Amino acid sequence: MWSADLPVRIMIMSGPKGPRSTKSSSQMPPLPHLRLGVNIDHVATVRNARGGTLPDPVRAARIAEAAGADGITAHLREDRRHIVDGDIETLVRELKLPLNFEMAATEEMVGIATRHRPHAACIVPEKREERTTEGGLDAAGQHNHLKPMVARLRDAGIRVSLFIEADPRQLEAAVTLGAPVVELHTGRYCELEGKAKAAELERLRKAASLCGRLGLECHAGHGLSYADVGPVAAIAQVRELNIGHFLVGEAIFVGLAEAIREMRRIMDAARTEGAAP
Repeated sequence: MWSADLPVRIMIMSGPKGPRSTKSSSQMPPLPHLRLGVNIDHVATVRNARGGTLPDPVRAARIAEAAGADGITAHLREDRRHIVDGDIETLVRELKLPLNFEMAATEEMVGIATRHRPHAACIVPEKREERTTEGGLDAAGQHNHLKPMVARLRDAGIRVSLFIEADPRQLEAAVTLGAPVVELHTGRYCELEGKAKAAELERLRKAASLCGRLGLECHAGHGLSYADVGPVAAIAQVRELNIGHFLVGEAIFVGLAEAIREMRRIMDAARTEGAAP
């Protein structure tokens, strides 16, 4: 494998007495494929606003797959405000893509996860009164509560991730808890502007780099849009982005498939540019 730090010089000859020239290339190896997980929660939010069965989140999952998604995320909240139990049952039964089951750290949710055995379970903080997840899980402060739950999920063959802030203390806690994956909360980054936004992006970069040193797989998500996703997608250690609300909203204007394809295009472009020196 070529060193990422050294340019490669290629000698070109046209014949024994032909002109000789050199060509320098300092192009970096391409970054690994960045997976896109599409969160379909808010398709269910629209359905539940009126009742009935439409629009169908499972249909949204199928469209996402055809449009280039690598996985589907669904959050079964305690109050069932969007995704409901029947959605999870159908997704597990019919989905071809990996299902990332977002869940609170409760006995009820651990029981549901171990019964259905999705590909992955992402433990997130949850408060009944919040409109959406407001921050990362306090993995360090809830170590004794989380440890047996992570163990039960892993024993069921479920890949466990923790939705946390870009904080070294939380990353180290994930290691001690035995979670192989963390998802960095990007909500603050998306809300900030100017120097504060740049500082938060740098915090995400440092956390992603620390994930690599700690042996954690790094994902990221929350609040990402076309305008915000590029710099996060360019972080080499990030392997997956989970995006939902923006895509469902954009689908009102351009359709879900087109919204996902555009997000995929921006992510791929940022990934390519991120590999440049």
